[in-house]
Amino acid sequence: MADQLPEHPDFLWRNPDPKPSYDVVVVGAGGHGLATAYYLAKNHGITNVAVLERGWLAGGNMARNTAIIRSNYLWDESSAIYEHSLKLWEGLPEELEYDFLFSQRGVMNLAHTLQDVRDSVRRVGANKLNGIDAEWLEPEQVKELCPIINISDTIRYPVLGATFQPRGGIAKHDHVAWAFARKADEYGIDLIQNCAVTGFVIERGRVVGVETSRGRIATGKVGLAAAGHSSVLAELAGFDLPVQSHPLQALVSELLQPVHPTVVMSNQVHVYVSQAHKGELVMGAGIDAYNGYGQRGGFHVVEHQLAAAVELFPIFARAHLLRTWGGIVDVTLDASPIIGPTPVENLFVNCGWGTGGFKATPGAGWVFAHTIATGTAHALNEPFALDRFVSGALIDEHGAAGVAH
Repeated sequence: MADQLPEHPDFLWRNPDPKPSYDVVVVGAGGHGLATAYYLAKNHGITNVAVLERGWLAGGNMARNTAIIRSNYLWDESSAIYEHSLKLWEGLPEELEYDFLFSQRGVMNLAHTLQDVRDSVRRVGANKLNGIDAEWLEPEQVKELCPIINISDTIRYPVLGATFQPRGGIAKHDHVAWAFARKADEYGIDLIQNCAVTGFVIERGRVVGVETSRGRIATGKVGLAAAGHSSVLAELAGFDLPVQSHPLQALVSELLQPVHPTVVMSNQVHVYVSQAHKGELVMGAGIDAYNGYGQRGGFHVVEHQLAAAVELFPIFARAHLLRTWGGIVDVTLDASPIIGPTPVENLFVNCGWGTGGFKATPGAGWVFAHTIATGTAHALNEPFALDRFVSGALIDEHGAAGVAH
């Protein structure tokens, strides 16, 4: 059955000893790190690559997300990279020869106030100008697409309309990681688990090696793709990143019969929900306001989320909570990522995605591999350079991030 977990591929159980030297070391075996390794091999012919993971393959944020995919961001720079990613998603199951349950069921963003309506209509217009599928829905159209939603005008968060991206949807996050990892493994790339980075070897301002819990590895280039821990790694290399790490809350229900046909997001009340292929309701919430690295649910955040969810979807009151968790997200000042070089020569960083990391997985891997391989930013990630925080050329995506930071 398509909705059953496949057997773990053989590569998950192989854990090679690090070689003395690699052309490229990628730190972080999550979605972005694995995609980067795959595109280094596929697009640039670089296969002497190690992907280092302090825990197990895809056991960090890749195992703790809500699996939503969309590209309907406001600013030109964001919409370009997310749309590139969405186009890659549409061909990935065939390219990677792996069914990771990619489902283009559409993504809806609710508007609850007149200001929400103005902002949402503006975003639909911006999306259309950038060639991205986007529609504005009136409340009755919202109800038609999602019959279980409450559009009464007497509730605390009345639905005044919604944006809708038909090509958006979901995918099975762990399957995505396995798909990229299997292809990277076929190229001969080493996926090294239980290998924590403890420092960097830097000579004359240039990285020449990585210190790990399994010994020193010499390398010509390093790419950091460790969601939630980028600032910790940067500090080991001697520089600071303008990011803060926060726990981002989410939860799932028990298995249910199909009741929820699309993805519904509400930025204002910090709740977004889809129904997974196996039947559980997958809900995301807001971030804990404090900085932290706890991979657990914050009860006060989850309580607020569920109160709003039950009001918008009264049928959810009959569902039982199965488990909650927290992913660790890097949040920048403008809710947009940092992808590019760092003050250390040949040390590159991909971080700061906030809530956008999963949906950007193939696109981020594509442009990060290009940047590492060529030493020059791809046109799609050039605007997301670290120096924008000095120049002031910020890309403020708070309003379109899905969950306000």
